[in-house]
Amino acid sequence: MDNRPLSPWAYFGLQILYAIPIIGFIFLVIHSFSNNINQRNFARSYWCVYVLALIAVGVILASGAATYLWGFFRNLLFF
Repeated sequence: MDNRPLSPWAYFGLQILYAIPIIGFIFLVIHSFSNNINQRNFARSYWCVYVLALIAVGVILASGAATYLWGFFRNLLFF
């Protein structure tokens, strides 16, 4: 295992790399299984951010759907 610390510029470069839509996702998967423990942990922390963002989007979509359905059934029942 390689335990060399990453420089601040390496973290900055990795953030830019992971922000690229398809290529970034591929590198994120590759770096999640890297030998460098610092790089691996940084990539795995990005996965945590993706999971939290997915949960937040799911909650927003569910609340929007519930609001739409509530308005639909309210108009159906009270008119």
